Amino acid sequence: MRIAITQRVERIPGYDEQRDCLDQRWSTLMEGLGIDLVPVPNGMSSVSGWFERQNVTGLILSGGNDLSHLPAASNASPERDAVEACLLAKARELALPVLAVCRGMQMLNHFLGGDLTPLVGHVNCVHAINAAASAPLLAAYRRVNSFHGWGIRPDGLAENLLAQAWADDGSIEAFVHNELPWTAIMWHPERPSDNATHDAQLIRQIFFGKDTPCA
Repeated sequence: MRIAITQRVERIPGYDEQRDCLDQRWSTLMEGLGIDLVPVPNGMSSVSGWFERQNVTGLILSGGNDLSHLPAASNASPERDAVEACLLAKARELALPVLAVCRGMQMLNHFLGGDLTPLVGHVNCVHAINAAASAPLLAAYRRVNSFHGWGIRPDGLAENLLAQAWADDGSIEAFVHNELPWTAIMWHPERPSDNATHDAQLIRQIFFGKDTPCA
């Protein structure tokens, strides 16, 4: 299975370069699940055409870079925002499964018309979450890693999205689309945590439609 994954943009002043970057732990994680990742270049002139040529069966929106429309955005990348908006439009057209992680969850909510709000106590920590009874694959999660300064309050959730898990401060930690096979989580499955087994089950469910091992 081939899944496209977006990349963060890093600016390297000493070399006058902008680099697309992806944590190597993503490849390690997904290889173990039988998924080949196809990194998405930022700044393309024809995102839809590139996406169609890759013959992928799903999309991951990875973390990194604040959305450029946010006040005092940190390490923002308007070109990445534009690429991801095009990818989501194409994924919606094709009804492809999408997993949105951290910044990806923020982007997905923004793409669908939702709002973001600054949060306190969610950067570089581990905190508790509570899942909805209707989300059995999330019920096993108790504590998750957290690396975001912006989040989603219930009144900022976009139309057609259903919250599935919350932090103790009420901010939304996971949601699904009520029509499309789109899932978003605020924690990072590629980074160390006690949830490796739960994350693997969730990813298998999203892209394979099952929570049993895939070769």
